[in-house]
Amino acid sequence: MRISFLLLLLSVTFSGYAQKIKKTKGDLAPLKDQTSIHIEFSYEGLSVGKFKSEADYVAKKTEEYNKKEAGKGDKWAESWQSDKSRAYEPQFLEQFLEKSKLKNEKDAKYTLVFHTTFIEPGFNVGAWRKNAYIDATVTIVETANRGNVIAELTVDNAPGRDAMGVDFDTSWRISEAYAKAGKSLSKYIW
Repeated sequence: MRISFLLLLLSVTFSGYAQKIKKTKGDLAPLKDQTSIHIEFSYEGLSVGKFKSEADYVAKKTEEYNKKEAGKGDKWAESWQSDKSRAYEPQFLEQFLEKSKLKNEKDAKYTLVFHTTFIEPGFNVGAWRKNAYIDATVTIVETANRGNVIAELTVDNAPGRDAMGVDFDTSWRISEAYAKAGKSLSKYIW
C-alpha cells in the first residue's frame, strides 16, 4: 500500500511538467560553427500564474503581503523584479553557456533573445507542492541586422524544482526553471 501511494504521489508531482522545445521557424545550421553568441532577456507581455499580466500579479501579491506586515509587500515586489537579473538570467546563462561551450559576447554574429511569456511560480508548503515552470519564445537574429531572423523556437513547461524538495523559496524554484531551459535549449541547438 505504501509503494502504491508513493507511486501515485510521484506521478502527481511530475505529471504535466514535460519540457518541450520546438523550432517554429528558420534554420539552426548557421549556429553550428559559432564560438560566441549574444544573449538577451525579455519579459514583455509576461503572464504569471492565473494572472494575465505580471503587473496584476505583482499588485495582488504586494497588497496581500502589505496587509500582513507593513512594507513586506513592497520589499517582495522589489525582490520579484531584481530576481530576474540576480537569479533567473544567471542560472540560464550558466547552464546554456556551459553546455554549448559558447561565450556570451555583445559583438557575436548572432543574438539569442530569450523572451519569457509565462511563469508559474508554484509553491511548496511541505506536505503539498506545485512545481514552478516557465514558457518562452526564443528568437535568434543576426546581431548587426536584427531584422534577419535566423530561427524561432518555443520552450514550453521548463520545470523548476529542487531535487530534494526543499525549494520553499519562489525565486529558487523559478531560477531552477531557467537553469533547465538553458541546459535543454543548448542541447537542442547544439
